[in-house]
Order: sequence, then C-alpha cells, then structure tokens
Amino acid sequence: MIEECLTLATQAPTGRNRQHWDFVFVTDPDRRAALADLYRMGLVRPRQPLAGGINRGDADGWDKIANSAQHLFEHLHEVPVLFVPCVRVTDRQELQYPVRSANIYGSILPAVRQFMLAARSRGLGTAWTTPHLHYEREAAELLGIPYDTVIQTALIPVAYTIGTDFKPGARVPAAEVAQWDQW
Repeated sequence: MIEECLTLATQAPTGRNRQHWDFVFVTDPDRRAALADLYRMGLVRPRQPLAGGINRGDADGWDKIANSAQHLFEHLHEVPVLFVPCVRVTDRQELQYPVRSANIYGSILPAVRQFMLAARSRGLGTAWTTPHLHYEREAAELLGIPYDTVIQTALIPVAYTIGTDFKPGARVPAAEVAQWDQW
C-alpha cells in the first residue's frame, strides 16, 4: 500500500521536472525508536528558536490538538512506518538563497501532499512533523542519508487510523486570507 501511495506521489509536479527527491521509509523498530527520540529531543531541546508570529487558529480546539500532540510524543516509536521525504542538492549552501529554497521545498511538497492524500484514501493517517530537523545530522547518520547533499524535509508517521469519522479542520474563512490584485 505504501508503494501504491509512493507511485502516486511521484506523479506530482516538480521544478523543471528534475525529480530530485528521495523517500526514506523507516520500518525497523530500533531505527524508528531512535528517530522518535530525535523528534522528542527536537521538541524539548530545540537547537533553533521556534517560530512565533501570526496565529489565525481558534483557541477552542487547542486541548484536542495538545492531547493529540502529546499522544504522538509518547507513541511515535510505535508507529509502523516513519516517512522522511528528502531532496538532493549540490550542497547545503543552496538553502541560503530564497529562490533556491523555494524551488527545493516547492519540488518536494506536492509529492508529499499527494502521498498523504493517497494514504488517506486507503485508510492511513499521516501528519507532517519537523522537530527531528533540529537533529537532522544525527537523523542522517542513523538513516545513512548523505547529510551534505540531501535535505530532509519532514518526518511523517504513517499508520492506519482509528475510526473513519473525519471532519474538516477549523480554519479561518477563505475571504479573510484572500487578497485580490494587491495586499
């Protein structure tokens, strides 16, 4: 089923059709546990300041989000598949340039989103997470990823969902975020 989802993901558009992506699927229990430890360290001992900024979300749903996040924190190592989408680069200095960074992430995001949608249509749940990136070098060593020329973009747990009663997420109305012809 993961391979079916990946086949659909690789049909996503990518900048100049370069397809410079790679997808690491971690199923080994010891590697999953070690990767989950890096995720947890990224949350409790981040190496970079965490982003603040605008929050348009509704505070009413924070308890549910916090409970879900706590559950993932405690059980990530038990998830059967951890998915690490990656992008090949000439070297990490490419990330210093905004246009190049946009191209790097703009090439992997559509593929990952297609993977996540394909997974959902098959009864699999996913979540885009990034805390392990505070320890990306250590994750690269753990997974044999060439750190100097491959950028990890996320850590996505993949597992069957409990139940199928899904509802749309609470979001601000589209009219509040749409700007027409100028800001």
